[in-house]
Amino acid sequence: MSRLLLRHASKPTPAPAELISPKRITLGMRFLMSRLTFVTSVLEKDRAGMDHNLTMLDRLKIGWIGAGKMGGPMIRNLLRQGVSVAVTEPVTDTAAALVSAGATTAMSPTDHAQSDIVFATVPNDQVLTAIIFGQGDMPGLAASLRRGAVFVEMSTVSPDCSARVAVALADAGVAYLRAPLSGSTALAEQATLTILASGDKEAWAAAEPYLAVMSARRFYLGHGEEARYMKLVLNTLVGATSAILAEALALGEAGGLSRSAIMEVVSESAVASPLLKYKTGAIVANDFSPAFSVAQMIKDFTLINTAAVAHDVPQDVTGLILQQYRDAAEAGLKDEDFFALVKWRGGTLRD
Repeated sequence: MSRLLLRHASKPTPAPAELISPKRITLGMRFLMSRLTFVTSVLEKDRAGMDHNLTMLDRLKIGWIGAGKMGGPMIRNLLRQGVSVAVTEPVTDTAAALVSAGATTAMSPTDHAQSDIVFATVPNDQVLTAIIFGQGDMPGLAASLRRGAVFVEMSTVSPDCSARVAVALADAGVAYLRAPLSGSTALAEQATLTILASGDKEAWAAAEPYLAVMSARRFYLGHGEEARYMKLVLNTLVGATSAILAEALALGEAGGLSRSAIMEVVSESAVASPLLKYKTGAIVANDFSPAFSVAQMIKDFTLINTAAVAHDVPQDVTGLILQQYRDAAEAGLKDEDFFALVKWRGGTLRD
């Protein structure tokens, strides 16, 4: 043992200069510089690719029919990326605001006749039908869009109406993409919507770069009406959330719990969801200013029930929920947010 200690003690401690030789320092610096050059080149390629994509976006002629709460923010996101957009919007103030942001005005759907891609965000089947098939002396897009154009419809409409649109546009040589939205106006402003798409694959390829500017997630679901059904699936769950939460809150408040305590626990529990967390502040404050109204939910649940009947799918629970929304509307809440079912159901305790 003493010999080992003596042997170890006899080895001289290297001087600092001997620990890392000049040759090793030079090699290390060369390696670091090579890695820095590589990373810089990758970043420059990425930046060039982004600039190229933005340049490509502005090469097509883009039209938009119906702005409203959701369409307006999406149009502004396109404008911010240098995309020229011609907008048809019947509400004068909405149209003026978009023109101020850089859009141009198209007075009617026929003014989009030479557009490459036309997007639409409209309130219901009736408006979509008028846009596609025309109304009175005004021809619709099926008669006015050029062959080879793309029509991207982003509203919540019935699969049946959408299927009729598909036939008319196919006959006219227009590619058709169903692209309903999932998300709020706040998410539209932040370009973090989810887009559900189905339809012509060539329409998806043409539209997807523009959809990417407006959204965080995009799903291509098939060649037909799959996106329409996926939207109805999501809205079934969203509308049901308000209905069941209203009953749960009424029970909790009847048992002496405050609304804020209930929502705090729910938001940290296994049943928490982004929707409930997003709505917690409004629910606690009993503020049901509309992001999506009771009247709109009645429309969507009617679409859900109609589609279910067409496929002979029992919808016992959704039928009850639809009736609750109708009752809330009759009680004067039709223009309030659909979470106003909480108010209609009637808890009594407040903080």
